[in-house]
Amino acid sequence: MSLATAPEKTSETPRKVARIPLWANPRIGLIVLLILLVVLFSTLRPAFLDTRLTLVPLQSDISVYLVVGLAQLMVLSLGHMNLAVGRMAATSAFAMGLVHDKLGFSLVPSLLTGLIVGALLGALAGLIVSRTGVNSFVVTLAMDFALVGLITILYTSVTDGVAFPDQPAGMGALRFDTFADYCVGDVCGPRIPLVVPFALVAALLVGLLFRFSRLGREILMTGSNIRAAELSGIPTRNRIVQAHALSGMVAALAGFLLAANNGAFSASLGDQFLLPSFLAPVLGGTLLAGGAVSVLGTVLGATITQVIYKGLNLLQFQFDQLQLYIGLVLLAALSLDRVRHVIAERRGAKL
Repeated sequence: MSLATAPEKTSETPRKVARIPLWANPRIGLIVLLILLVVLFSTLRPAFLDTRLTLVPLQSDISVYLVVGLAQLMVLSLGHMNLAVGRMAATSAFAMGLVHDKLGFSLVPSLLTGLIVGALLGALAGLIVSRTGVNSFVVTLAMDFALVGLITILYTSVTDGVAFPDQPAGMGALRFDTFADYCVGDVCGPRIPLVVPFALVAALLVGLLFRFSRLGREILMTGSNIRAAELSGIPTRNRIVQAHALSGMVAALAGFLLAANNGAFSASLGDQFLLPSFLAPVLGGTLLAGGAVSVLGTVLGATITQVIYKGLNLLQFQFDQLQLYIGLVLLAALSLDRVRHVIAERRGAKL
């Protein structure tokens, strides 16, 4: 009687994926950079820490450009770009001003109208990209040029100028008031502008979208590998349209916040959105190639960008110089991000 020998068991210990070292973590690096910038500017200009002169306006600016960064992040998740983010914000703001001026809409209905207009503009861009296969760079650049002319025509014909004469009740409070202006008994809130919660809620919702929702995961999978996503049964065309629609909606919110800060719905609103819209997410670690986003990094990126703007402004740098240095920051961020990826790949680290 012969005994059959059992097949020899071969067990291979799975290779443990190394974690990226702490010093190479982009979020830690951004926090350190932010602290250094605050120390530098407050040393050179003590007025940098003045609450009313600097810190309150700085928080309002950060709120606006955080939302702008989130609008760009929505399409960067696909590996796409939205070069019309500023014009979408301006067109949506025009719709808000129009329904208030002509129909008497209050603050909330006006805001909702603008968000719908922004979502429709974004969906149109996404529809063109998904159905024609034309690169998002070309589509949104063409839309940007088209909206520039449209906005001028609309303001000229409707307002006979460059801005609506008034704004919904409550926008003045968003511009000037802080939580410190509202007290319960002897307890008053901190010096935080009323626009800040809008940005924080937007960041929270975008983070939850990509972290926990099926839609967010499928958008990221589409951005990571569209062919693999299609083979997995994901309706990639729909996800492209939806991501662009969300980008337009968030851009509309940014337009509303900027209008609240400026005190008017104007034709020039959003002119400076394009570069900061890329700076915040790219500095924060969002990949231009798609498939990975960082909402927390976008918050830090927007904060650092506006701290640099405010600090250089207090140091009396000219606007052209500000643009130069911000451009250099973006270039340095892209270079450091590439270095970080090379280091991680060589060490087998997980980003």
